[in-house]
Amino acid sequence: MNDDTTQISVDTFGEVLSDLNPSDPLQKCVRFSPDLSLLLTGGTDGHIRVWEFPSLKVKLDFKAHEGEIEDLDISPNNKHLVTVGRDFTCSVWSRNQLAMSLCWHEKMPHIAAKTYRYMACRFAKVEDQKDALRLYTVQIPHKRDRKPPQCYLSKWDGKNFLPMLTNPCGTEVISALAVSDSGTFLGLGTVTGSVAIYIAFSLQKLYYVKESHGIVVTDLAFLPDTAKGQSMKGNNEAAMLSVAVDSRCQMHTVRNRRSSPIWLVLLFCGLMLVGAVLLLQHLFPGFI
Repeated sequence: MNDDTTQISVDTFGEVLSDLNPSDPLQKCVRFSPDLSLLLTGGTDGHIRVWEFPSLKVKLDFKAHEGEIEDLDISPNNKHLVTVGRDFTCSVWSRNQLAMSLCWHEKMPHIAAKTYRYMACRFAKVEDQKDALRLYTVQIPHKRDRKPPQCYLSKWDGKNFLPMLTNPCGTEVISALAVSDSGTFLGLGTVTGSVAIYIAFSLQKLYYVKESHGIVVTDLAFLPDTAKGQSMKGNNEAAMLSVAVDSRCQMHTVRNRRSSPIWLVLLFCGLMLVGAVLLLQHLFPGFI
């Protein structure tokens, strides 16, 4: 009997020591470069380590943040590395040289310094714009209040790193961020187990399940835009996997959003205009 169920297998390829914190060594994030030539890690010692893949030879090792590194990502051309630390900073690097630090609330004077910290970062393509690139970051409150403040989702130009849009994304503290291959959708997971999908262009919420896991969502991943991924998505526009501390993996889908051909919209508008003219002529003879 054939079993067509999709399965995931994990094999040991190699081992590296990715964090050298003398008191509490812990790797907190890991990413592959888009071309799979580099492996990047960050942890509690504040160092970014870049490994050549598959040889696992150290390419870069530098101090990026004071304290823990929360997240990191690398641009599609491997030109820029973005890192997020618990020291309230989100930094852009060119190899091991600091290029700039981002400030998401520069035009939001009501938000005081160090009341929020960066939680996650992801580069993304722009659908139908071949040469465009975006960077998305999540900001969460540094301290929890009795009345929980909003978390924020920000969109940046991925080449000059100028801010483009920032929207609130709820009072549940964000714990995970993901971007679809096409750059159309963003996925968010929370410490309370909720899962949401946003439209990347407008940062508007499209899908939400409250406490889908009931405990911290640790990671998210959209199904890839490959033949296998498309077959698994079926008639859905997007499908995203979520995993949490409850040791469960869930799939979340977004149905195809219905759209009408432009000719049908124009035809409908024309018919409405003709109807309005006829109605005016009937009610007010000689008006037209």
